[in-house]
Amino acid sequence: MSPVIPGFRYATIPGHEGIGIKAAVGGSGSPVVLLHGFPQTHLMWRHVAAGLATAHTVIVPDLRGYGDSGKPPAAAAETYSKRTMASDVVAVAKALGHERFALIGHDRGALVAVRAGLDHPDTVTHLGILDVLPTLDMWEVLHGVDAAVAWHLYLMAQPAGLPERMITATADEFFGSFLSAWGADEAAMSPEIREAYLDASRNAVPSIVADYRASAGIDLEHDRVDRSSGRTLAMPVASIAQDWGGQLGFDPEALWRVWAPDFEFTPVTAGHFMAESHPQEVIAFVRRLLKR
Repeated sequence: MSPVIPGFRYATIPGHEGIGIKAAVGGSGSPVVLLHGFPQTHLMWRHVAAGLATAHTVIVPDLRGYGDSGKPPAAAAETYSKRTMASDVVAVAKALGHERFALIGHDRGALVAVRAGLDHPDTVTHLGILDVLPTLDMWEVLHGVDAAVAWHLYLMAQPAGLPERMITATADEFFGSFLSAWGADEAAMSPEIREAYLDASRNAVPSIVADYRASAGIDLEHDRVDRSSGRTLAMPVASIAQDWGGQLGFDPEALWRVWAPDFEFTPVTAGHFMAESHPQEVIAFVRRLLKR
């Protein structure tokens, strides 16, 4: 049996155009939606969700194409665009009775959250971002050999066919390499949780690739339109990210401030999977954001 978040109830809820979105729901109070990243599922929020549920209704879905949510074939570029995935999130929250909610995302989920904030400014009250750059800026700051850290972005940006076959042939090694390389604290991810991530990912290769391919195509188009029009995030926004000091060669806070006039940035000494290794710091980050 797959691991669950203790004390949370589970349901499959129609997302955009009826795609089934599996979500865990717990607690009571003002709603907070938590979106996971790659190569994970909603389980990455298990500690944070429990902490926030003491004062909030916490909704923790698997993104479309991940975990136990629907994985429609990528028949069009829009199928796995962040705009479509954001529409899933809004539909799920509304189906649960929440017209407005705070939205916190990690990694891929943060990109979905940002698109939700841009497209649905009257729905997203607060926006929290864990350890990712805006899609448009990410591609612009990757240069030379330093871009090797993002090699998977380039692989999954290739036309459909070869990336899927290559990743499927070595699925556990491929996805496991990120779980190992990006985590500063191996003890934060039990063997059971790690296997749940690997099992979910090996069964979702086409949809995961389609999600990444969208970020090198249609998601960029949407961001460029917003950048050229001066569209920004209207709600309070905050980001918590690994503290790289001057190693990056660019300032992530400055990149985000272009998109978010009401913005706060928190560097933290942690690995990429900070919601699992440093949940109390992430809970405190979310609570600070919700007070704004």
